[in-house]
Order: sequence, then C-alpha cells, then structure tokens
Amino acid sequence: MIDLEVLPHLPGCYLFKDEEGIVLYVGKAKDLKKRVNSYFQKRDHDPKTASLVQAARGLDFIVTNTEVEALLLENTLIKKHWPRYNILLKDSKRYACIHLTGEKFPRIRIARKNTGAGEFFGPFVSAKERDYIFEVVRKTFQLRTCKKMPSRACLRYHIGACSGPCIGSISEEEYGEKVKRATSVLKGNIRELIESMEKEMKEMAAKQMFEQAMALRDEIAALEYLQEKQNMERQKKHDEDILNYIVRDNTVYLMLFKVYKGTLEDKQDYVFAFGEDFLQEFLVQYYSENDPPEELIVPQVLEESLVEFLAHVKGKKVKVTVPKQGEKKELLDLVLKNVEIGFFGDRKKLEALQSKLSLPKLPNVIECFDISHLSGTATVGSMVQFRGGRPDKHNYRRFKIESVKGIDDFASIAEVVRRRYSRLLEDKHEMPDLIIIDGGKGQLSSAFQELRKLKIRIPIISIAKREEELYVPGLKSPLPVKKNEKASLFVQEIRDEAHRFAITYNRLLRQKSLIK
Repeated sequence: MIDLEVLPHLPGCYLFKDEEGIVLYVGKAKDLKKRVNSYFQKRDHDPKTASLVQAARGLDFIVTNTEVEALLLENTLIKKHWPRYNILLKDSKRYACIHLTGEKFPRIRIARKNTGAGEFFGPFVSAKERDYIFEVVRKTFQLRTCKKMPSRACLRYHIGACSGPCIGSISEEEYGEKVKRATSVLKGNIRELIESMEKEMKEMAAKQMFEQAMALRDEIAALEYLQEKQNMERQKKHDEDILNYIVRDNTVYLMLFKVYKGTLEDKQDYVFAFGEDFLQEFLVQYYSENDPPEELIVPQVLEESLVEFLAHVKGKKVKVTVPKQGEKKELLDLVLKNVEIGFFGDRKKLEALQSKLSLPKLPNVIECFDISHLSGTATVGSMVQFRGGRPDKHNYRRFKIESVKGIDDFASIAEVVRRRYSRLLEDKHEMPDLIIIDGGKGQLSSAFQELRKLKIRIPIISIAKREEELYVPGLKSPLPVKKNEKASLFVQEIRDEAHRFAITYNRLLRQKSLIK
C-alpha cells in the first residue's frame, strides 16, 4: 500500500516497489511529497510512467540534505537494485587507457584500470582509435611492451619494433627522450612535437649524423599521418561532450559525441523509452560511469543540481553550454543531423517491413528466436530484441532447453516462446510489435500455437534458410517478398544476430561440460 501522507516536503529519493517488495523504479526529488503525488494526480502520463503507476504497490523514501545528495544517492540505489523502469545503461563501462609505466625503461600497454605508477592517457571511447594510436606510438618510438625485460633480444627488437633496452642497445637517457616524445603525442601535442623534431633532424643532418636524422624523419612521417587521421579539427584546449536527441513515438533517440581537444574521437548512441526527466536520468547514470568533460554542450538548460552533480563527479566545475548560434550551435545541429541519419535511416527499414507484412503499426520492438544444438546435445534457445531498428542487447535472452530430449526444433521453439511470453504476461511487461522465428512452417506453427494458448495476439512470421522465404500463419506459400528487398534483408539481419547469439551460448555450455 502506498501512503502519500507520510511523504515530507524535503529533497531525497523515492523507491516504487511491487507486491513482493522488489524495487521497480528509483527517482530523486527536490520535494518528495510534490514529486510522488504528481504520479497519482496526473492522467496524461507517457506509457512507461503509466505502466509504472499501475504496477506499483509499495513506496519507500530516503531524505537527503540537498538535491545534489539525492542525485548521488539515486545513482547508488539504481546500481544496487537495477529497477526495470529506470534506464539501465548496463553496456556503459570504463574504457581502456594507454599506460606508460613508471619503470626505469617504461613500457607501453593498454590498461583497463588507471592504477599503478606511471602516466595514463585516456580513457579512449573508441577502441579502434585507441588501438591505432597505441600502435603508432609504440612503433614510432620503439617502446618496449614486455612485462619483464628478457636477458636477450626478442623478435620485436630484430624486426625494428623495439629499441632493445634489455640488451643495452639504447641508453636510459636516449630511451627517456623517446618516452617524452611519446608522452607529448598521447597528450595531443603532435604539431609542437613535429616542429621540434624537424628542427632536431636538420641539426643532425648538418652534423652529418645521417642515420639519426633518417630515424627522426621516419618518426615525423608517422606522426604527420596520425595528425592527418584526426577529424573535426578545432583549436580547443579542453574536452567536450556534445549531446542531442529526438523524441518520437514515446521513444528517445539520443547521441553523444566525444570531442578530445577539438578532435572528434567517437560517438555513442542510445535508444530508450521516453519518461519524465529522461535527460537528467540519462546524464546521472552515464557520468557516474564516465568522466564528465570540461564542457558539456546540450540542447536545453539543465537543473542547477545536475550541474553541481557533474562538478562533484569530476572534482571541479563542468561548464554546461546551451548554444543559440555560432560554432557550438553548428556542432549541436551536426549531432542532431547524425541522430536523424543514424536512427531514422533504420526507420526506413521498419517502414518497409511494416508495408510488406501489412502490420497495423510500425514494428519498433522486434523479438527473434533461434535454436542451436550439436547433434541433439546442449540444445539452447536465443532471443534477440531490436528496438528502433537496432539491437537492444540489454534485452537479449538465452534459454537452456529443459523439456525436450534429442533433436526436436519444433518443441524447442515452443518451449522458449512459452517461457518468454508467459513471463512477460506475469510481469506485465510490454509485448513486442513483431515476433520472428528462425525456421520454416513447422517452427512457425509451433510458436503460433503457444501464443494462442497464452491468448496473445502479436504478429508473427518465420524466415526459412536458403531461399530466405518469409511465412505467416495460415498461408501455405511464402509471402511475395524477394530476398534482396529491404524488408527481407532487415529480417535476415535480425535472424543472423539471433543465430550468432544462440551459437555463442551453445559453445559456452559445451565448454562447461568438457571442463566437468
């Protein structure tokens, strides 16, 4: 039972719970009483909030001194309970850094944690960009990578990839100079370093130290190529994150550009259900796992408490800019354009599928099932979910087949479909807009019968291998959709992902059985 009278007019966090006391949603409020009361006074909630209010059976709350404290507590509670109505950024992680160790002859390595002696550079959001920079720096300056220096030269020394401090082929002073140059590159000072090295190269050539001059020439060429590879070059001395989004059909399509000293390193995108205060909720969770930039460029003014929260996480002030004109507004518009192109290019696939299948609405949420086994052993089922035309890996599921012995794909499909949708019914979760079965008419029939038993009416199709034919219940012949049409290619993409996910789980189970 929810007793609204006990709520105070104070800042804090509130926790909605179900009948079993499981936390459904964690929120923060400047005024707990006003915020929680609004859930039950309003009648025009978005679907996500309306579903939460309907499912909530209990309420708990924690009072804090300030709204910033409430934000910090909110994130802690979300990480503790993982409530299903909060945005759960499970794929958020701490990205790897490049580490120059603090040894006598420092080595260069990729580090997941920035602990230990030496200098750390990053984190790099783009693994591809990080690995490229790592390889350029390592090869250009011939830095060691071995954990323990060997007593004799290794293959890397013989192929010119390491300067060989282990055998005394380079002095500590000379190696230290290489480390200084590598540090300069990793800090982004490529242009200044190139100018310095060019001057040094000319001096060496003038002294007829041609071998050393040629080595510098090769290093300069590598650094110039690295500099040319950078995009969106702007003269900035600080990091920026640029965020924009589109809300459509009660779904948020959000994109974040990571800009390091004027260079676009990577972009990240997210799709999640629209809810009140979605932007604040996203920013709190994201920057609890990722270091805030020195400047955050956003399309709307943020609450003061959220700005204070970002400063608290970073340890110093974070500038939040809402540009109306000029270069930063152009960047914000560029992110928005990428949202349009990136997400709503996917929308065309959804529209094509809706048209070919004559679906009553756009299939924004699609779930696809596949079965995998090895000669009837380690039989597993997989379910992948595509949301907004893209994989939503947070909602992937895998099933170890329990009721079927031997090879019986029909019964196996029936089991996973029954388990998936009986659970959704029980938990009162949203149903998908379309179900795809990997297989022919037999697998489709088995899945369709399970849906009928559960009294669920969801459009369902199957895709048969080889000819990539699409079937629907009740028709003996496949649909008139060619396998190279946009709609069919989209279904094939989803099916292939389900197949990959199933095979991965099947291999995992077989490996475990071999270990026992």
